[in-house]
Amino acid sequence: NVASATRDKIMANEEIQDIAQALGVGLGPKFDLEDLRYEKIIIMTDADVDGAHIASLLITFFYQEMKELIDAGRLYMAQPPLFRLTAGGKTVYAMDDAARERLLKSEFKSNQKVETGRFKGLGEMMPAQLKETTMDPKTRSLARVVIADDKREFSADMVERLMGKKAELRFQFISENASFVRGELDI
Repeated sequence: NVASATRDKIMANEEIQDIAQALGVGLGPKFDLEDLRYEKIIIMTDADVDGAHIASLLITFFYQEMKELIDAGRLYMAQPPLFRLTAGGKTVYAMDDAARERLLKSEFKSNQKVETGRFKGLGEMMPAQLKETTMDPKTRSLARVVIADDKREFSADMVERLMGKKAELRFQFISENASFVRGELDI
């Protein structure tokens, strides 16, 4: 977690150095968008809560060390499906529980037996499924990571509260806001 790490620890981290090298850019004040080797940087993690945690760590890294990448609209999140629904030779994919319920009603007959599979991770997908759902530009779903101009101060505060060194700020945020997730936890 770069938000709670010292500068020396960040610079000594092999994975962080590998990301910077692969992208062709420096870190922090040495970041130069002109050196970026790719048009889009796509974060691809599992569709479950573990993947969301990894994504939050990566977005924090890009926010802190390569914010220009976000400002330039070049950072994206892949949106892999969580479910595969199959019946009668037809297969559709759902991103979450709500999409699964909607697709069960709209894509299949009510009396049809639909096989539902839940992906625990991208590694469980066959290569063709991974390509179709997450990698193929024609069929994948991407979400651009943005910081709205009128939300910059709020975003900086949230990164500090949720990802920073002070655990009491995280606890305070959770205590004040936990009611909005009751019944929606994927544990």
